[in-house]
Amino acid sequence: MANNIKLECRGITKTFGSVVANKDCDLDVREGEILAILGENGSGKTTLMNMVAGIYFPDAGQILIDGKEVSIASPKDAFKYKIGMIHQHFKLVNVFSAVENIALGTDENKRYKLSAVTKKVIEITQRYGFMIDPDKKVHDMSVSEKQTVEIIKVLYRGADILILDEPTAVLTPQETEKLFAVLRRMREDGKSIIIITHKMHEVLSISDRVAVLRKGEHVATVNTAETNEAELTEMMMGEKVDLNINRSEPQNTADRLIVKGVTSVNDEGRKVLDDITFTAKAGEILGIAGIAGSGQRELLESIAGLHKLSAGEITYVDPKTGNDENLRNKTPIQIRDLGVRLSFVPEDRLGMGLVGNMDIIDNMMLRSYKKGFAFVQRKGPKDLAERIIRDLHVATPSATTPVRQLSGGNVQKVLVGREIAAAPSVLMAAYPVRGLDVNASYTIYNLLNEQKERGVAVIFVGEDLDVLMDLCDRILVINSGKVTGIVDGRTAKKDELGMLMVKSTSIAENKTEGEN
Repeated sequence: MANNIKLECRGITKTFGSVVANKDCDLDVREGEILAILGENGSGKTTLMNMVAGIYFPDAGQILIDGKEVSIASPKDAFKYKIGMIHQHFKLVNVFSAVENIALGTDENKRYKLSAVTKKVIEITQRYGFMIDPDKKVHDMSVSEKQTVEIIKVLYRGADILILDEPTAVLTPQETEKLFAVLRRMREDGKSIIIITHKMHEVLSISDRVAVLRKGEHVATVNTAETNEAELTEMMMGEKVDLNINRSEPQNTADRLIVKGVTSVNDEGRKVLDDITFTAKAGEILGIAGIAGSGQRELLESIAGLHKLSAGEITYVDPKTGNDENLRNKTPIQIRDLGVRLSFVPEDRLGMGLVGNMDIIDNMMLRSYKKGFAFVQRKGPKDLAERIIRDLHVATPSATTPVRQLSGGNVQKVLVGREIAAAPSVLMAAYPVRGLDVNASYTIYNLLNEQKERGVAVIFVGEDLDVLMDLCDRILVINSGKVTGIVDGRTAKKDELGMLMVKSTSIAENKTEGEN
């Protein structure tokens, strides 16, 4: 049974104007298997799956279910053929409960019987090992819980073919393992699962086969057990790629940002930051690790002047004058002009820093708009846009392409490239490689290391513990808004970081921080 082809794409082609997203793509997924789809940003992975899910319609080619050609013109058609897609950006109603979101849109002309829906939801959770409270409101859920609701939602509709787009992008290692355990149970139950991902170690641990796309074309599909990371990367990029983070030793370090007792309370009176204390030094990369929602975002936004503090001090040591500057008394623009830059890549990539309807050049000019004449002086921003496109391999027809037409990973390259080009003295990069392909990720890592070598104090918030240990000089771990430890990046162990990520109280004496 496991070798029966459940879904097949033959010669699928899709264009958007002059851009060819997919060209003559052939792909199949078998019953009871997990197929991973790999490819660099803009290679057409999500576009291809969006056609299977009924969001786009192919210009040419065929889609077959159980050997029979079908026409999928809408997500409703996809559900008719038992296909469900879980997108990167969840499509849930925040004020509704889990069970209300799951029921929404199923029986359009009937009254909902939530008790019956709840009963079926509980059956699904018990069958596959999900952990979810059916009555919990979405706005109270963690990212992992929201994703669980999305998966149960498509299972509730009877999906036998599940497509997950970057399912682990915002999950902790522990949450990822729980998700993979569920996916393996679903595979054993005969479900066909397609995962779009950039995380190579996850591909090798969860998938049965790997399909590789490059520049919109299907390169090959290989058995996971018969390949390795280097071979897959070479197929993705079309050339051999050096996957090494060139971490250099810190030189001429000096205190650049001193954070003491920083505390912040949200509108509900809950502490989102609780007595945070650390020092970021020029010429080093300070990593920040923690479970999603532990205060990483609020901490960086507090430093950038975007988040109000209820207590604490943030002191910036100006490298030009040597003077201490109290950032708490300054506006975000004043903080930015001092050389403190925040490059934050949130779940909604266009939600901070870039305007989707504006082209790449105009987005470069956003930084200089308040200085006046921004819309007249285009040469500098144009040169910067073209340099970022060239150096970071941004897949775009031109620098005048609206940012909303770029893939998510290419949007990130534009955002991170712009912030690095500003020559900051403090660069805060939160999730800068989220959703990026492996080659682009290593480009960003090495760019951050170059900034460190130029004497910049780099603060890097990351999700991949292996990368944090390979890239960072020190790693600060926070949980529930508290610092639970600061360790040496060169000697840190993954299990040690994992324990600190779930630790509820701070370590009073940490030898690594004391030595620094």
